[in-house]
Amino acid sequence: MKHGVNELRRSYLEFFESKEHLAMKSFSLVPQNDNSLLLINAGMAPLKPYFTGQEVPPRKRVTTCQKCIRTGDIDNVGKTARHLTFFEMLGNFSFGDYFKKEAIHWSWEYLTEVLGLDPERLYPSIYGEDDEAFKIWNEEIGIPGEKITRFYRDPETGECDNFWEHGAGPCGPCSEIYYDRGEKYGCGKPDCKVGCDCDRFMEVWNNVFTQFEGDGHGNYTELSQKNIDTGMGLERLAVVMQDVDSVFDIDTMKEIRDKVCELSHKTYQTDVMDDVSIRLITDHIRSATFMISDGIRPGTGGREYVLRRIIRRAARHGRILGIEGLFMSRLAEVVINNSKDGYPELDEKKEFIFTTLNAEEERFNRTLDNGLARLAEMEEEMKAKGQKVLSGENAFMLYDTFGFPTDLTAEILEEKGYSYDEAGFEKCMAHQKETARGARKETNYMGADATVYNELPTDYVSEFDGYQNITEDEVLKDLVVFSEEGGSLSNVLAEGDKGAIISEKTPFYATMGGQQGDKGVIFTDGGKFIVEDTVKVVGNKIAHVGYVESGIFTKGKKATFAADEGLRSATCKNHSATHLLQKALREVLGNHVEQAGSYQDPSRTRFDFSHDKAMTAEELRKVEDMVNQKIAEKIPVVTQVMAIDEARKSGAMALFGEKYGEEVRVVSMGDFSKEFCGGTHVKNTGEIGTFKIVSESGIAGGTRRIEAITGDNVIAYYREIEEEFHEAAAAAKSTPQQLKDKILSMQKEIKELSAQLESLKAKAAREALGDATSDMEDVAGVKLIKKALSGVDMNGLRDLGDELKGSVGECGVIVLASENEGKVSLMIMATDGAIKKGAHAGNLIKALAPMVGGGGGGRPNMAQAGGKNPAGISDAMDAAADALKEQINQ
Repeated sequence: MKHGVNELRRSYLEFFESKEHLAMKSFSLVPQNDNSLLLINAGMAPLKPYFTGQEVPPRKRVTTCQKCIRTGDIDNVGKTARHLTFFEMLGNFSFGDYFKKEAIHWSWEYLTEVLGLDPERLYPSIYGEDDEAFKIWNEEIGIPGEKITRFYRDPETGECDNFWEHGAGPCGPCSEIYYDRGEKYGCGKPDCKVGCDCDRFMEVWNNVFTQFEGDGHGNYTELSQKNIDTGMGLERLAVVMQDVDSVFDIDTMKEIRDKVCELSHKTYQTDVMDDVSIRLITDHIRSATFMISDGIRPGTGGREYVLRRIIRRAARHGRILGIEGLFMSRLAEVVINNSKDGYPELDEKKEFIFTTLNAEEERFNRTLDNGLARLAEMEEEMKAKGQKVLSGENAFMLYDTFGFPTDLTAEILEEKGYSYDEAGFEKCMAHQKETARGARKETNYMGADATVYNELPTDYVSEFDGYQNITEDEVLKDLVVFSEEGGSLSNVLAEGDKGAIISEKTPFYATMGGQQGDKGVIFTDGGKFIVEDTVKVVGNKIAHVGYVESGIFTKGKKATFAADEGLRSATCKNHSATHLLQKALREVLGNHVEQAGSYQDPSRTRFDFSHDKAMTAEELRKVEDMVNQKIAEKIPVVTQVMAIDEARKSGAMALFGEKYGEEVRVVSMGDFSKEFCGGTHVKNTGEIGTFKIVSESGIAGGTRRIEAITGDNVIAYYREIEEEFHEAAAAAKSTPQQLKDKILSMQKEIKELSAQLESLKAKAAREALGDATSDMEDVAGVKLIKKALSGVDMNGLRDLGDELKGSVGECGVIVLASENEGKVSLMIMATDGAIKKGAHAGNLIKALAPMVGGGGGGRPNMAQAGGKNPAGISDAMDAAADALKEQINQ
């Protein structure tokens, strides 16, 4: 349709490309090297390193359409037609290039000339003290002064909507553009104008002029490099261009909304409460689909918990609407079809998205009914006591046992006029909260603690040049010396110093994409620096971390960089095998398999992947055989550098959450495997030698882990097994060839001896018991046998109890206790007749067990307990009759 969301997105990016901007793909929703955010929540958030000059941007002019998620107002989503958790943010950015004049002119040009909006209905706003912006709007664009709104700081708080700042760091005034939607969207007040809370004047554009450095205390200095950060919500723009009431009526969201109505057999805008659920599901399925496409899985902490909340809120509202069965993957299909034009990764990952949604929805459905029933019981208890607040302990139990996010509990309670004790809940959940809070740290503007590497000059980057060579002569560009206080830049590293060496080119691979960094040596004529690790640091630089074994290293001098060839070769084998492994897993288990993490070093490969159950021995064998078959075929490993769009079209698999440039490296192994990968690999699969899976396990809900080895490590693995095999044979007084038969013979002998031992123990227990009936008591018509023994375990007590049942007849209770190696075993049995009279073995145990320093419980007919106080056995025996009598009388 004309002015559809996809058309508007393309139109905006093409317009700024015509203004010499580089159109970049949206970054992942998962922040990179930014601990201040759980999820990307603004168009500029992934670009912070370019704004600060910490990294060199690919071009000084950039434009993006960034996917964003904000959950601060999640409780209002659905209740209003304004609030969203997921949205797309259009942006044009200048890193020290153009400034206010161009930004304002281009925003006006796009809105009025490209989109054709009526200039009379557009109203700019500025920061109250920004006379420069006022002059551009008034004198150059031609907007009358009375149509330009100045917003000033609040005299009490010092805050202003038209001055953007986030703690200490770059900041500056804003200039927004509002569109007058007409009186029908207004509040009817005579003073309705820009800034009113009604829906008449809608902000569509926000130019942020980053021209100051703020200290966080109201003091500002002028930046030498001024930047432009423009934000425009794509959904809001579509509302204006399509002339609809709300974001839920624009083309892409209406399709989702209509699908919700189809599945629920509801009609939008006929029932207020139904509309809340319809809007909530429409929004939440967008967030969930995009989050999963970026590799986020539902979980209990950080962004994983955010995803779980979103999915479960939508699933519950689906039930409220009467939708039957699993439905979220069906809605996700609509999201994918609507948005794959701008986000092709949605289509690439659709099987994984569907599988993840179905698994979480099923998981929630399994606990929801029980949880709702338990919550209903809690509500009845509150009602009976005249209470309106659910205890924090109960709210936590719902969370911990039934997987109810607190906002879901709050939402259900709110519908009945109740609330819950938030402080009490937080106290119960301290550990989980601390874990989640640790995922998002309070840090500086960049969202990462500053290190010595932040002090490095920004006029160069490091280039990995070791795909073909592992040795190279390079200049020592910068040196870092480490100390107990941290680190500092230095001109010299001397013998014994621990530190890091940075160069513009290096044959050392830095840890990235799961592959661990190279080790090796940097040496000069008189010096030797041992490289223990190679890491990528801020500003796209590579640091060789280690210590000076001998000599002196001086900044600016040349040195030979030599990565360890043997270790590199072993790592390459493991990395290439990982590519084969991923493909084999998809062949054997299905296309829902996606990489969830990986690790390769010289000794092993570890691969985490999406799959909802343990692999069978047969599946593991098939995967292992398939990988070894491809190794035997000696397939050439081909690496190509190509444009990212071309790479996607070629069928190459991209990894979740990875930050890719306009060009990517694609590693192919024949027709079998093709992946985006910047790591190092063998030249053909035959170099791997052989492949062996050593373990498969679960590490989280829906995520499995395989650990495997290759090459010489497989030989070493089998050699170790062989040695252990020989040692086991020697210990069994056998030979390796006869060990199996020897073990079977030993097991048979052990079984026979165990049976004899149990028989002797039973005989000893009966002898210790003696004639227990001689001490039988009558307690209110119930026969009671109680006996203290020694050296009888719990199994023996149960056997004796069964034998004594015949002695007490239809109405009796048996209490037996035994000391065994300083510990107490306590067992009670009650017949059906005794139970009818009020006896309860489980409750008797609860009364007697504390006397022997223990606790326990059980059913009315049988219960048992353990204890640590043998001295209390006589007290327990003495108290048995009174405790039984009390039960019968009640």
